[in-house]
Amino acid sequence: MWKAVEISDWTGARRASLAQVQDTVQGIIGQVRESGDRALIDLAARFDQVKLDDIRVSEEQQQEAYDLVDEQVIESLVEAAARITVFHELQRPKDLWLSEVEPGITLGVKTTPLSRVGAYVPGGRASYPSTALMCTIPAKVAGVAEICCCSPPPIHPLTLVALDIAGVSEIYRAGGAQAIAAMALGTETIQPVQKIVGPGNVYVTAAKMLLREYAEIDFPAGPSEVAILADKTATPSFVAADILAQAEHDPNAACLLITTDPALARAVGEEVGRQLQKAPRKAIIEQALNNAGYTIAADLDEAIEAVNTVAPEHLSIQVADPLSALGAVRNAGSIFIGPYAPVACGDYASGTNHVLPTAGYASRFSGLDVNHFCKTSTVQMISRRGLETIGDVVETIAEAEGLSAHAESVRVRRRL
Repeated sequence: MWKAVEISDWTGARRASLAQVQDTVQGIIGQVRESGDRALIDLAARFDQVKLDDIRVSEEQQQEAYDLVDEQVIESLVEAAARITVFHELQRPKDLWLSEVEPGITLGVKTTPLSRVGAYVPGGRASYPSTALMCTIPAKVAGVAEICCCSPPPIHPLTLVALDIAGVSEIYRAGGAQAIAAMALGTETIQPVQKIVGPGNVYVTAAKMLLREYAEIDFPAGPSEVAILADKTATPSFVAADILAQAEHDPNAACLLITTDPALARAVGEEVGRQLQKAPRKAIIEQALNNAGYTIAADLDEAIEAVNTVAPEHLSIQVADPLSALGAVRNAGSIFIGPYAPVACGDYASGTNHVLPTAGYASRFSGLDVNHFCKTSTVQMISRRGLETIGDVVETIAEAEGLSAHAESVRVRRRL
């Protein structure tokens, strides 16, 4: 299972072919467009083997979930939510800023939260209350008035409790591409949203991409992955533990060690084998380890360039001078510095967001943050003096473009 891999092979395997599921997803979207709630109920029976009478979770049902969750877990979710809130409040932009750039010319930006957004929280093999927090708390911090959430039925009590802690009570039993279609297009029960966020499988991702005409999305987010940049100073047991932690997410999760030290790669492989024997999710990890491996770089510069090529969702830096390496990293979703910063901390409780672009999309997209839930408008205040300052420039360019009415809209003011 533990093997040397080529960077090109590893990255190529991360690219899910949306084209392979496009026809199926288009059919699901059409079914939701045509039948609304009825389609969600029928598709829940087909894909989730769950019979539904109502797709909406009542507030009573959400509160009853507390009885099914351990008190210590509830306290931990509350503490995690507080840290997530603190970090995302640091990101919150000013509602309005203005700056006089020249006498009589004041420019600025007005930031407005979106009115209604949808969050998708995966289900299936495990419950993901942490994802419920990560998707919804930044929206709350941004000031979004309405947040709805979809998750495959049956929704785990942990997810319901997490959403309540986050202050979200509009929850629907719907998973997969049909949930994305419902939030984008609307049904009898679900009102359409402006934007949809949250990770999912290839069907969810394909639906998000196909429905961008109706609702904006965060970014493509599929099976989880980690790249670990390490040199001879790294502790093999730490690196191996990080690999197994990522691998237990899903059989399609992927892990890559990029190192300058062949001895470390061998030691990590041995540690992976040892630690795997005690892992409760051993069967899933073994499948995911088929997507794992290591690559040896000639020096740290070459290793960092490999990281930038991979553009991993999670990047762990375990080298002698991690801050120097950090400065050279251009492409990564979330970065973890040093031996005592396991990715799991960011998954749950450090406060950063774990909803991140995967499969190389970190080279083009940022992870989920408060700004995903806002839009901006530029503002300009121009006095008579300011108009005189730029009037000739405006008139000259307008005339050059053949737009004389544009030029006249300035001249008429300057003549008074």
